[in-house]
This record gives sequence, C-alpha cells and structure tokens, in this order.
Amino acid sequence: MPTLPWVTPNPARPDTHAFVMASRFEVRSLKDVPRFFLKSLSAWGQVRKAPGALGASLEARPFGKVFYTLSAWESRDALHAYARTDPHKSVMTGLRSTMRGSTFTFWEVPVDRLPIDWGDAKRRIEDQARADATGGRGAAH
Repeated sequence: MPTLPWVTPNPARPDTHAFVMASRFEVRSLKDVPRFFLKSLSAWGQVRKAPGALGASLEARPFGKVFYTLSAWESRDALHAYARTDPHKSVMTGLRSTMRGSTFTFWEVPVDRLPIDWGDAKRRIEDQARADATGGRGAAH
C-alpha cells in the first residue's frame, strides 16, 4: 500500500507554528489489517475536513501489520477536538482490541516547514518508543 500523500485541508496562517502529531500503530495479526485499514480511512476522510487541520498523511505497511499517521494542526486544541469527534473517537475505541501497541509523539514547527518529512517523523516515533520503554527517560522534542 503506498503512502497517502500529504493533504492540506486548511491553509496555515503565515508566521505561525503548527502542532504536529506522528503515530505508529501495530495490529495483533494480519487478519486485523483490513479492518484497521478500512476504519482508518474514515478517520482520514474526517481529518481532510477537520477545522484546524493543516496537513496529514498516512502510511500503511499491511504485511508488517503497521500503520503510521502524520498530521499538523493549528493548535493542540484543534487536534484534541478532532480526536474527540466521531468517526475518529469511535474508530479508535472500536479498534483497541486489535492493537498490539502504539506510539505517539508531538512537536511544534514553523508552518513554513510543512509538509513534515516522513523520515523525521519516524525518527521521532522511534525516539518516543524508546523513551516510553524506559519509563519516559528519553530524548525530549
């Protein structure tokens, strides 16, 4: 499955910062992959219309049972509003039983640095996973 390319739902205000979230989800088995992927597409559709969304991309590695998300928001509050709204809210609740693990990382960038590079995002996810595994003692971002 190719990466769904970066989309820009709303234009960023010049000379501001974006609140970025990157995540990695691993499902328990290959039989969970189709369900996770289909559900993630409804959340993808939602982010494309979400107030405050400045950009988003999704990468699926179905045979590795791994999905990555990357999004940029006007603010932390805009991201949290999206996460608390359906379909995202019920999708995430409904998929918990299929999850082996997940990692989330957050940082801010000037909006002129959008779109976010996947290489940078994955390094940050790996750093966060290591920090989570050691009880939060890791690199700060």
